[in-house]
Amino acid sequence: MNRLPVAERREQLIEAALTVASRDGIEAATVRAVAAEAGVSLGVVHYCFQDKDELLRAMAHAITQQNLTSTLGALPEGAPVEAVVEGVIHALWHGLRDNRGAQLLSYELTTTALRHPELAQVAIEQYEGQWAAAEQALQLVEHASGITWAVPRAALARTVIAVVDGISLAWLVDGDDASALSALQGFGRYLASVAVPGEVVEEPVGADVPA
Repeated sequence: MNRLPVAERREQLIEAALTVASRDGIEAATVRAVAAEAGVSLGVVHYCFQDKDELLRAMAHAITQQNLTSTLGALPEGAPVEAVVEGVIHALWHGLRDNRGAQLLSYELTTTALRHPELAQVAIEQYEGQWAAAEQALQLVEHASGITWAVPRAALARTVIAVVDGISLAWLVDGDDASALSALQGFGRYLASVAVPGEVVEEPVGADVPA
């Protein structure tokens, strides 16, 4: 077995866990199955992750990071907020459409955690990560368009996640691409409507999303 730094080995195991869970469901992502998928011994998995709870948290964090990366990209500086939000919405939609398994897995992680008290913290950290990612995206829109929001950014971030969750889940159920995209675009118009010209508060952009 090749010796890898712990950080690289953890990334390999997280990818293996996501592959197993996306293919066979979250319950199938046992430590043994992840080890087999990655081609390593059980001891390697236990060395990198204290238990399955820690592995599930890492999986939730990885999905959030992937969604954030696919959604943001390079935002056009100085463009009207409507154009910037529209670009973010289209990137979000393509990320969802092209990663159906990961989106379904995200919901499975949440419901599994809620059904098992010992995993409750996984769901909490999953949504804390999503809210933080949405807040980061909103802040980047501010900087790109030179606007502020008419409502507190943290509250708006929670609204973003709630709406996107609802649209995504409906799309997973009915597979109606046109309706899902139309709903996201309508929400994008709402976001643009609560943007107001103003001096952007200088805060760190791109901070790590909680794991």
